[in-house]
Amino acid sequence: MEKSEISVEKEILKILKEKGELTVAFITRFLNESGIECTRQKVEKTLEKMSRAGIVEFFYRNGNHRRHYRLVM
Repeated sequence: MEKSEISVEKEILKILKEKGELTVAFITRFLNESGIECTRQKVEKTLEKMSRAGIVEFFYRNGNHRRHYRLVM
């Protein structure tokens, strides 16, 4: 399980570097399209862990109440 978490984290970092700020739904979609099968809940948990570690940050945009994630510069 630990190895898959690291892989998901690396892929999320790669996606955010490439595409910029994204919601959980888009990150999950891009992961699944690249062949990494995961659920939205798993992506959310991974992003929360990365947020606590200071790797990514979240914010709200346009009042749609969806978190957008981006890398901390």
